[in-house]
Amino acid sequence: MTDIPSVSRRTDIFGHFFHWGTFWLIVATVAAGLFFWEGIAELLKAWKMPEYSHGPLIPVLSGLLFLRQLKTVPVNDGPVTDRWPGVALLIVAVLMGAAGKMIEIRDIVAYALILWVGAVLLISFGWNTGKHFWPPVVHLVFMLPLPGALYYGLSTYLQGISSELGVYFLQMLRVPVYLEGNIIDLGVFKLQVAEACSGLRYLFPILSFSYIFAVLYQGPMWHKTLLLISAAPITVFMNSVRIAIAGYIVNNYGLEWVDGFTHFFEGWVIFISCVLILFAFAWVLVKLRRDRIGLIEALDLDTEGLGTQAKRIGLVQPSVAMIFAALLVGGLAASWQAIPTREAAQINREPFLLFPSQVGEWRAGPHQPLEQQVERILAADDYLSVSLVNAASAAPVDVFMAWYKDQSGGGVHSPEVCLPGAGWEIAKLDQIEAQGLAGETFTLNRAIIQKGVDRMLVYYWYDQRGVRTASMYQAKLQLMLGRLVNGRDDSAIVRLITPIGPKEEIAVAEARLVDSMNALLTPLPRFVPGG
Repeated sequence: MTDIPSVSRRTDIFGHFFHWGTFWLIVATVAAGLFFWEGIAELLKAWKMPEYSHGPLIPVLSGLLFLRQLKTVPVNDGPVTDRWPGVALLIVAVLMGAAGKMIEIRDIVAYALILWVGAVLLISFGWNTGKHFWPPVVHLVFMLPLPGALYYGLSTYLQGISSELGVYFLQMLRVPVYLEGNIIDLGVFKLQVAEACSGLRYLFPILSFSYIFAVLYQGPMWHKTLLLISAAPITVFMNSVRIAIAGYIVNNYGLEWVDGFTHFFEGWVIFISCVLILFAFAWVLVKLRRDRIGLIEALDLDTEGLGTQAKRIGLVQPSVAMIFAALLVGGLAASWQAIPTREAAQINREPFLLFPSQVGEWRAGPHQPLEQQVERILAADDYLSVSLVNAASAAPVDVFMAWYKDQSGGGVHSPEVCLPGAGWEIAKLDQIEAQGLAGETFTLNRAIIQKGVDRMLVYYWYDQRGVRTASMYQAKLQLMLGRLVNGRDDSAIVRLITPIGPKEEIAVAEARLVDSMNALLTPLPRFVPGG
């Protein structure tokens, strides 16, 4: 990709700063804002959550990081001939964004927006110079929300670690305490280590800080690596201290002392403490070096001349590549607006309220509503929680089904996330094949869970437009296909649990689950319709 001749390149439009190069850059940026708007809107929505409230700072910090790196790049008044890698990356970003818009997964559009930023840098500076600006582009990843499955899995994992460490610290303070799952039992009071206490709201911004530290740090690569990975253990440790402090206050002064402002203030104190520990860790690394330099010098925090570097946007050269980027994205944005909006798919299903009281030889008990907090986190459009009993069976089978009309705001939660929070450990988890009523086979998850001496056998699977599978990833693939083919966005999860008696063989409990599952499959399509 070549530049426009120099006579045209420096033709003023609105003065010294504005010329054809900046004009096409602005056009390309506005076009990208329109084309990737769904991703931008998703970011703005995610940034309202406490875990991602640091998001608006990330583009600012990335911009400052870019300007700092730009100081090391001399001004190039000559032609730039290696812009084609930027064009290739631009095409990938556009295709990825179009795919996200088409299947209505806005997170994908947001991911594509970051690729577009990298493409514009490569187009503006060329490959040989632009490839060195990858640190500020990669830093933009920290403004993105995690995929739902990864978020809940990570949150549950951190909740477990924070709970165990918090209880350990409480025991060191000689506070009588007992841990059951994520519930800290203090005797008179019980504390639920909820998602808000998982530490994710600290982990994401601290990871961003540690990334910037690692990029700015002038020293050995292993120092940079330690700075980068130190964010996770620092956050988990300090979050556990936070939980221990809350437990100590509740045990000695009462539950009301950790509510409201005190709880909020305590969180900010822990966040600032994490930042200070990160600075202290960097200071220790500096002291281990043979060259006697200060922390400020090692981190290269000099911001002088950043304003001058920002003015270099006026030196952007007009090029065929930039014009192509502006026209391509702008044309697609305009064309997309002309595409008629697809009407929402009409899903003919019966509510779980009409679930029959008898399925096969099994009698269904009354619906058992979930706790309000659990129901809020589940966020299902319809759910059913009943016990199936059979006169010929030694134990009941608990059935839980949740149906989601629209998964754009979240969706199905895996029992692998929910069960540990209630104190159950997954002793064994396998994927097995089961047979439907018409002889078709499908996969489901088979788990043995235990809490103390109590054990249970669990079956669960995902139902995506009649396609039953044990794999959440296959369910997500079916979701994307459904959105593409007929606009359907609904999904469901089905879970069956039965206790394993103290002297009962697992095979007996298995036969009980299989029999109840076969009975359930008959009325299931009425409530979870196929494609």
